[in-house]
Amino acid sequence: MNVTTIGFDIAKGVIQVHGVDAAGMVALRKRMSRKGALSFFAGVKPCLVGMEACGGAHHWARELTALGHQVKLISPLYVKPYVKRSKTAADAAAICEAVSRPHMRFVPVKSQEEQALAQAYKTRGLLVAQRTALVNALRAHLTEFGIVAPLGPAGAARLIGLVRAKQEPLPDLAYETLATLADMIETTQARIAVFDAQLERLAAKDEASRRLMRVPGVGPVAAGTIRALAGDVRRFKRGRDFAAWLGLTPRQNSSGDKVRIGAISKAGNRELRTLLVMGQLAVLRYVRAKPAKASAWLAGMIKRRPPLVVAVAMAAKTARIIWAMLARGEAYRPHPA
Repeated sequence: MNVTTIGFDIAKGVIQVHGVDAAGMVALRKRMSRKGALSFFAGVKPCLVGMEACGGAHHWARELTALGHQVKLISPLYVKPYVKRSKTAADAAAICEAVSRPHMRFVPVKSQEEQALAQAYKTRGLLVAQRTALVNALRAHLTEFGIVAPLGPAGAARLIGLVRAKQEPLPDLAYETLATLADMIETTQARIAVFDAQLERLAAKDEASRRLMRVPGVGPVAAGTIRALAGDVRRFKRGRDFAAWLGLTPRQNSSGDKVRIGAISKAGNRELRTLLVMGQLAVLRYVRAKPAKASAWLAGMIKRRPPLVVAVAMAAKTARIIWAMLARGEAYRPHPA
């Protein structure tokens, strides 16, 4: 069987493969169980195998690489234009077509250690989202009784203290419900603190993370998350490509000589983008309190744009700085005010 390229479509129970020869003619179409996939590829001459970068893709990539195959992972968004119809066999054929394109972009294959590190940061992000949801629920329930508090951690702590002390004349059932939410908030906060301490230790051991933490608005969690989820940034030709991968560059709807630039694309990893924007919001609050610390560019942006737009622009600029530091091994060089 003279197969040079195989499209490998992953599913929970069934695997579909589509292979072509050197001339691009279909040489293989096969449907198999997950258990039989490795034995099948063990009997195939080493070739190029394309897969969508979805759940389990990195595991399969490591296994097939060990068998001598060259494995490339593709974002599902880049495979979709090659799908001719909504069938599993067509998905495998689309992957086979996409992986052979000369200008296709690929996702680096992660080792088990890299995946474990990425999962730690993602789990922390999940806990933070759960804490936010719980605090919002507590606020909403107390608002129904006319009890409000300022936003932020201090306001949430104030509401929890009110519930613990039973300071307001509320029904016993309401206090029982609110106490359950307060318990969940405190438990989640404790788990986040454990993750923060562990991730801070990991960031302190990594030389690149230590350099990134010198960038304003980039702390241990943001630096470690960038290292864990962004991978080798040298695959991007320039800093703007890295910022575009994070979804921090404007979406263009241009036609002919008419250039229309809209909001940011919000492509790529949402958690990384959020960490960078939130970090720059903190920097922006500091600069607004001390205007003398602002550069000419930032001072102009603050006068012309709303705070969130300014923070996003700062995050995009920070992404370019981060790319230069990681791709070239440089240290952070503050720009003069």
